[in-house]
Amino acid sequence: MSENNITREREESAVEQMKSAAVPRDRTIVRTGIIGVTVNVLLAAFKAFVGMVSHSIAITTDAVNNISDAASSVITIIGAKYAGRPADKKHPFGHGRAEYLSAMVISVLVLYAGITAFVESVKKIIHPVTPEYSTASLIIVIAAVITKIVLGFFVKRTGEKVNSDSLVNSGKDALLDSVISASTLAAAVVYLLLHISLEAWLGAVIGVIIVKSGIDMLRETLSKILGESAEPELAQNIKNTVLSFPEISGAYDLVLHNYGPDTYTGSVHIEIPDTLSADDLDQLIRRVTVEVYEKYDVILTGVGIYSVNTKNPEAIAAREKIAEITGKNPYVTELHGFYLDEKEKTIRFDIVVSFDAPDRNAVHAEICEEVQREFPGYTLQIAMDTEY
Repeated sequence: MSENNITREREESAVEQMKSAAVPRDRTIVRTGIIGVTVNVLLAAFKAFVGMVSHSIAITTDAVNNISDAASSVITIIGAKYAGRPADKKHPFGHGRAEYLSAMVISVLVLYAGITAFVESVKKIIHPVTPEYSTASLIIVIAAVITKIVLGFFVKRTGEKVNSDSLVNSGKDALLDSVISASTLAAAVVYLLLHISLEAWLGAVIGVIIVKSGIDMLRETLSKILGESAEPELAQNIKNTVLSFPEISGAYDLVLHNYGPDTYTGSVHIEIPDTLSADDLDQLIRRVTVEVYEKYDVILTGVGIYSVNTKNPEAIAAREKIAEITGKNPYVTELHGFYLDEKEKTIRFDIVVSFDAPDRNAVHAEICEEVQREFPGYTLQIAMDTEY
């Protein structure tokens, strides 16, 4: 069997693995969301009953928060279902980013619930109502605290396992609810022992905590929608894999585009000897893309080429001299893609300029001037790269 056929089979096998892996993840998210809806609806019903009977604004507010949690779980289910739809003509990279949108909606719901809780609590501070607790109501609150802790850890860990921001946010919210429910229980104990009502004040504090939680969730989700840099560990692992091929002497300019949790496409530049034929290069690129996909589920849609001088000692010496020049600048973090064409009298290479530089363009201009002084007879092609 030829190497091309082997490569083709590995590519097809990798695609099938991706399809089969996506199904359990979607089902896990939906199943966890259904559990969250069921538990939160039951808790909301019990707390609403206890809150009305005991005239407790804190418990009633907590019940409203459980309703928002149930709505969050419904949104998580809808988001997972939509995100799991296959790619189509209008969305060739799939619908995975829908999960970020559902996480954003959940953040807004949490924020709204916190504002509502705060407003209602302030009203009760102005017009106080004396709470009336019973043994049954306290038992229900205790049960709610335990249930929320268990649910919160379960949902959060499941979200981390399947890399779902919606589930992670729901889990964090549930754990926050357990603290809130515990605080309402503490307020009830204080009232029963000291006859001091902290209900309305506690409700206001709870509202502020929920608002802060909602803002933090929203900020984190919006950051992912805007486009964050890839995880350093993932980027380094991909680079190490690319460099494991003996023909490749350098890997640079790795850019990863996120189209939903665990859905990446990207591109990379590789340095190779200037002696490789087109056929050798084609087979090398195919092997690289398959290897990266099988290990990290990252599709390299583009592999750029930097040819390296291997026959010209003067080119090697020139590279060393230019590396010395760029190395003296504290804001130049990397030099790559170097090639000297003695016939055309051109020198081309890329420099990575740090974001810490006060003026990145000024750094680029300074390097161009210094290299031109050292090599006056050459035309320079110096590209300024970004440290993605």
